[in-house]
Amino acid sequence: MVVLNRIYTRTGDQGDTSLGDGTRASKDALRVETYGNVDEANSCIGLARLYAQGAVDEMLARIQSDMFDLGADLCTPDRGVDLGYEPLRIIQSQTDRLEAEIDRMNADLQPLRSFILPAGSPAAAHLHLARTVTRRAERSMVSLARVEPVSVEALKYINRLSDFLFVAARFVNLESNGGKGGDVLWVPGSTRN
Repeated sequence: MVVLNRIYTRTGDQGDTSLGDGTRASKDALRVETYGNVDEANSCIGLARLYAQGAVDEMLARIQSDMFDLGADLCTPDRGVDLGYEPLRIIQSQTDRLEAEIDRMNADLQPLRSFILPAGSPAAAHLHLARTVTRRAERSMVSLARVEPVSVEALKYINRLSDFLFVAARFVNLESNGGKGGDVLWVPGSTRN
């Protein structure tokens, strides 16, 4: 269990922070930036939850917990050293759950015949924002994985999460306006004169 009895520690005043394994890293290190991007994506998901309802909100609540797991995974690099405890890692079942939820929502959606605009209902617009920030977090994770260990399961999870957010945005748009809503389609060249 995490216990925070004091918010400020003054240990980061010189621009570094402590990783999950106790080592110190610069606050602009790629690993720190990467789990910061995951945190930002989680905050965007929290904003989407202001507008989400029912099953979608329940799924997003679980994802927010997963995102803390992902941050913990990224914060504790696997350097092959015994830490004296088992660090928290993203596992396959978390990705499997996302895939099952994607499949359930996607079953009600029409196949795409055009790109869609990140718009529609407030819930959908926020889900699209969360999707784009999640893609940035994924790009950071891929960059980090080129130079330091990042678990394969963590990479799979973040990739699937952006898929989930895309489908969830389409799903909530479909359900909007009393079930008469839908995607906002991109019409190529429609704004040219």
